[in-house]
Amino acid sequence: MGAGVKIWNPFEVAEQARHDYASQIHPSNLTIDPSLELPQMTPLVLKLCKDMFKAWENLADSCFVVEKISGGITNLLLKVSVKPENCFEEIITIRLYGPNTEYIIDRRRELQATKFITAAGFGAQWLGIFGNGMVQSFINAKTLSPSDMREPKLAAKIAKQLKRFHSVEIPGSKEPQLWNDVWKFFEQASVLEYDDSEMQKTYKTISFKEIHDEIVELKGLCDLLKSPVIFAHNDLLSGNIMINYEEDKLYFIDYEYASYNYRGYDIGNHFAEYAGFDCDFDLYPNINEQHHFLRHYIQPERPHEVCEKDLETFYVEANTFSLASHIFWALWGLIQAKMSPIEFDYLGYFFRRYKEYKRQKEKNFLLARSYISGCKNE
Repeated sequence: MGAGVKIWNPFEVAEQARHDYASQIHPSNLTIDPSLELPQMTPLVLKLCKDMFKAWENLADSCFVVEKISGGITNLLLKVSVKPENCFEEIITIRLYGPNTEYIIDRRRELQATKFITAAGFGAQWLGIFGNGMVQSFINAKTLSPSDMREPKLAAKIAKQLKRFHSVEIPGSKEPQLWNDVWKFFEQASVLEYDDSEMQKTYKTISFKEIHDEIVELKGLCDLLKSPVIFAHNDLLSGNIMINYEEDKLYFIDYEYASYNYRGYDIGNHFAEYAGFDCDFDLYPNINEQHHFLRHYIQPERPHEVCEKDLETFYVEANTFSLASHIFWALWGLIQAKMSPIEFDYLGYFFRRYKEYKRQKEKNFLLARSYISGCKNE
């Protein structure tokens, strides 16, 4: 499976953005097994902190408190509180990459993006890297749930923040990555062999010839929409959005998939994430909910002045590109089913996302083609 895949070496890019006390933070080649229970993991975390932070290297272990913040289906997040005697408490976040995620995530691209995104005021500040993760400042905020994203006030905030995010400038190529990434996933997903015989039997029922043809057809239609290319988050699910209600601050976190991409894709993918990992697509936003979001994205300060033509353009883009989101994450699920040790039904996730693609295809293709035809006749 690893043939042709270059494994990212974090230490080749260690000299990146630094915190105010940059000279006291150093990259580390230590690694921490994310599958360990917290009591077994804690001594390793303390060793890492003392290795990376010069000011902490002689502190007693009692000065540190390590807690699990969350364990998603890709990463594990730890909160480390450090309080030397007679000093202010400092808090950092340690993000442990999931095992084998280098096969699906370009860590070099992620690090490049993180440096500039955080400099623009989004998310946590990047502090440094180690063997299988990164260290960031701590955000005192609550992670959203899929149902939170539906709340009108929060939806408006997310839309405004996303408009700001899309204006971030990242050095390098501005080529949209959607179809490059889809084809990369397709190539990897189409040659898998699972150790579990039942999984392999289920996998063999998948027609990759059909998926190939669907990608070609969908790309052709999406290209006709000429959706603008912006810098996109590409993974704006509820778990990557945090809010501090007291300070009224909203944060986008985790830029593992961030890249230049199509505006319609980033919005359409966000709408698809209303369904959550349970894939309850009855929660996909209806036209009124989408219009509410899009008004606050298009004109954050005067949402009710958005013209109907602009609403239609964004609505068509989002719903057409949401089909690409289903294919992208369906293929991702197949690869994760082979590579990830995390307890999650990734294979089932493929079928749920691909089934929703086929269920929505006719309606959304008709919507896009009608819109394109109307634009030609104007």
